[in-house]
Amino acid sequence: MVAGHDDKGTVLNNRIFQVISKVAAEENRKAYVIGGFVRDTLLGKKCKDIDVVVLGNGPDFARRVAAELKIKKGITVYENFGTAMIRWRNYEIEFVGARKESYQPHSRKPLVEEGSLKDDQLRRDFTINAMAFSLNPEDFGLLIDPFNGIQDLHDRIIRTPTNPDITFSDDPLRMMRAIRFATQLNFDIHPDTLAGIKKNCQRIEIVSMERVTDELNKIIAANTPSIGFYLLSETGLLSIIFPELEALKGVENIEGHSHKDNFRHTLEVLDNVARRSDNIWLRWSALLHDIAKPITKRYTPQTGWTFHGHEFVGQKMVPSIFKRFRLPLHDKMRYVQKLVGLHLRPIVLAKEEVTDSAVRRLLFDAGNDIEDLMLLCEADITSKNQKLREIYLENFKLVRQKLKEIEEKDRIRNFQPPIDGNEIVRIFNIPPSKLVGILKNAIKDAILDGIIPNEYDAAYEFLIRKAEEMGLKPTVRT
Repeated sequence: MVAGHDDKGTVLNNRIFQVISKVAAEENRKAYVIGGFVRDTLLGKKCKDIDVVVLGNGPDFARRVAAELKIKKGITVYENFGTAMIRWRNYEIEFVGARKESYQPHSRKPLVEEGSLKDDQLRRDFTINAMAFSLNPEDFGLLIDPFNGIQDLHDRIIRTPTNPDITFSDDPLRMMRAIRFATQLNFDIHPDTLAGIKKNCQRIEIVSMERVTDELNKIIAANTPSIGFYLLSETGLLSIIFPELEALKGVENIEGHSHKDNFRHTLEVLDNVARRSDNIWLRWSALLHDIAKPITKRYTPQTGWTFHGHEFVGQKMVPSIFKRFRLPLHDKMRYVQKLVGLHLRPIVLAKEEVTDSAVRRLLFDAGNDIEDLMLLCEADITSKNQKLREIYLENFKLVRQKLKEIEEKDRIRNFQPPIDGNEIVRIFNIPPSKLVGILKNAIKDAILDGIIPNEYDAAYEFLIRKAEEMGLKPTVRT
C-alpha cells in the first residue's frame, strides 16, 4: 500500500533535511533526496540510509552539511567517486553530485560526467528508485517523478526507467537487483523488463562475484526467498551464476517411476526455514542440503530412484561453492557443511525406533548446532500427504525429547573424552601413535554407545581393560 504524498511532510521535518535545505540556499545549489529513502517513505517504511544528489560537487556540499551539524569524525569522503558519507545519529547520508553515465560494451566501469537531476534520474535502475523529493526552500518536499514511479509503486511493478537493454547493459547487476526488489517487496517485474533480463542475462558474467553474492544474500534473506530463485531460473541467470542449483530442476520418469522435482523441493525447504529463522547460514544450508542429488541420482528397476550418499557428496561440494561466491571459508562454511552432511540423520531417527546410542552420536556430531539441524530437518518434510507429514513431525517431537533427556543425563554435546591422548601416552609410557588414537576413540565410542558413563573413573577402568586386550599394561596410575 503506497502512503499518500502528505506523509512525507513529517519525514522531511527531520533536522538533517532542514540543514541540507539551509546549505543549499546559502550555496545557491540544488539538492534532492532520491532513491530508496523516497521509495520506502511512500511505502510507509522507515529508512536509515539517505541518498542526496546535489548539482555540483557532492563532497564539498557534504562538508558544509557536516560543519552545520558539528560532525567532525562522522564523515568519509571518496574523492575518486565524487561521493561523501555522513553518519549522524542513526542515519547514514550519502552525498553525490548529479551525473550522467555511459558504458563501453565490455566494461562495468562507467564514463562519468556532471549532469542535471533529470540525467541522474535517468541513470537510475528502476522507476520506483528514480523518484526524488526536493530539499530546496522554494519547493521543499515536492515529489519529482519523471517516470511515474508512484504509479508503479501502486501497481507493485518493477520497471526500468528507460529501454531495459540500455539499463541492463550499462550495469548488468541491475538484473539481479530487479529480482531482489521483486522478492523483497513481493512486486511483479514488468514483462518488458523481464524480457530484457532474459535477453541480457549472459552479461552478468562481467560483474564481480562479490556484487552478485551481495544481491543473492539479500534474496536469501527475504521473507519468501523462493520468489527470487524462481525468477533467477526463469530469466537464465541461475544457470550462469549457480549451475549446481539449476541442475536440481526437472523430473525424470522411467518405467512409470519418477522422483520429485528437487529444485522445487529445495525452495520449499528454504521457505520453510525462512518462516522460522533469520539465520542466513541456516538458509544457505537449506539451499544446499540436496545439492548433490543430480550427481548421486541412480535408477534400478528393483528400487526405483535413489540418491545414496548425497549428503556426504553435498558436504564436499560446499567449499567450492563458498569459494566461488566469495563467502566466508571458515566457521560459516563449516557450519553449512555440518548441516548438509547431517541433515538425514534426524530423519532416519524419526523413521525408526530412537535408541539412546543413536541420539548420543547425533548430539556429539551436531554439537551446539543441534537445534538448527532439527529445524532444517523439520523444514525438509515437504510431503503433500498431510497424514504422513503429521507422523514425521510427531516422531521429531520424540527425537527432540530424547535429545533433551540424554543431554541432561550424559552431557554429550561437545564433550571431550575424560582421558585424552597425552594421558594415554603417559599411562602406558608409549610414544604418540595410531595405537593412542585407537584407545582414545574406543573410550569415546564406549561413552556414546552407553557402555560406560561420561566420567573419568569409568573411562580409566575401560581403558585398562581395552589396553590389556591389546597387550598393554599401565606403568602409571593417574
